[in-house]
Amino acid sequence: MDANLVQLDRQYIWHPYTQAQTAPDPIPISHAKGSYLYMQDGKALLDLISSWWVNTLGHAHPVIAQAIAQQAQTLEQVIFAGFTHPPAVKLAQALAEILPSGLTRTFYSDNGSTAIEVAFKMALQYWQNLNQPQRKRFIAFEGAYHGDTVGAMSAGISSGFFDAYQSLLFSVELLPFPATWQDDHDVALKEAASLAVLEKLLTQYPDEIAGLIIEPLVQGAGGMRMCRPEFLQALATRLKQANILLIFDEVMTGFGRTGQLFASYTAKVIPDIICLSKGLTGGFLPLSVTVCHEFIYQAFLDTRFEKSLVHGHSFTANPLGCSAALAALQVFKDEQIPQKLSLIESWHRQGLALLRDHPAVNHIRQRGTIAAFDLKVTDAGYTSTIATQLKAYFHEHGLLLRPLGNVVYLLPPYCISEADLIRAYHIIRHALDTVYHA
Repeated sequence: MDANLVQLDRQYIWHPYTQAQTAPDPIPISHAKGSYLYMQDGKALLDLISSWWVNTLGHAHPVIAQAIAQQAQTLEQVIFAGFTHPPAVKLAQALAEILPSGLTRTFYSDNGSTAIEVAFKMALQYWQNLNQPQRKRFIAFEGAYHGDTVGAMSAGISSGFFDAYQSLLFSVELLPFPATWQDDHDVALKEAASLAVLEKLLTQYPDEIAGLIIEPLVQGAGGMRMCRPEFLQALATRLKQANILLIFDEVMTGFGRTGQLFASYTAKVIPDIICLSKGLTGGFLPLSVTVCHEFIYQAFLDTRFEKSLVHGHSFTANPLGCSAALAALQVFKDEQIPQKLSLIESWHRQGLALLRDHPAVNHIRQRGTIAAFDLKVTDAGYTSTIATQLKAYFHEHGLLLRPLGNVVYLLPPYCISEADLIRAYHIIRHALDTVYHA
């Protein structure tokens, strides 16, 4: 380990989601390839979380790298207010072709949080432009995480991450999330209870709700909590009846994570607005999109500037990011990624079977390439001490896993091999035998 690099990091850098006073030294990474990260001391880490869920296609994919390099020699950046360029147009067209029917209007931004902010602004102003300004309430779900900007934090206030910022946030109505897992016999009751709360809100605020936002099928940072497609279908039906916009936060679930290209397809539900980021560029560059139906876009067309969506960033539709995304979509086709997804699903099932009888393990669950389980501890939650112990053990044994408190999860890149993934599950089993104390 490069002690000088770590020392300089400690002196100058402020890391995310890290208590610097108690955190161990950061691990210097020199390079990466495929499923592996390589430390400066030569040791390798199998990246089982796709580096915070972004490197879906693996690290340093040559096709994406080449696309970025080529674009950098042509057009690296241009203001997107009043201008356009081929990568942005081609990407928007490509997304319209692969997204659920009707999702055709793309608004570019920089990351998942801002994609959510755009969705909130779209929904709120849509109703204002239709002369229904009273529609300004939003509905979200308990335990949800939608990002770190003000609107996103407001929708994710029950996650527990943002208590320090409550004075900045606006009020959001919350529904219980009907989390389910293998051998869950109460899921239908939980779904009915959640829909019953929705009905109460619709009765209480019949003409005041602008939209509902949900991470479809899987709540990510909230603990990889999963719900059934049937629940999303019932939810969408009721919202359509009530004329309320449905927003899907597919920042994490998009681009293959739930077994199909988008969770919308897996759930057989078409939202009014969808937010995408993370895997959009294969993990190479920050880029996000908020895509809506044409009827929403049409509500912003007017001779008056104040009717337009007044939002944008310096790097909106950055040509390098758009080129990376186009290349990532091409890799999906050329490397037949959809077929690979089903293989990873089956490997997860094999691995989870190794853990089923462990006394520490509870609530095993899987959706597509996402696998997770809870650990039975007395301090359950994001701050559970078991997370620190396990993370250290995993690093020592060559795995990049970052438990969400007492929740262990795996979101591997799609280039992972069967041997590597099954080996990881054996290490996890050994870690539980070594670290966990019932």
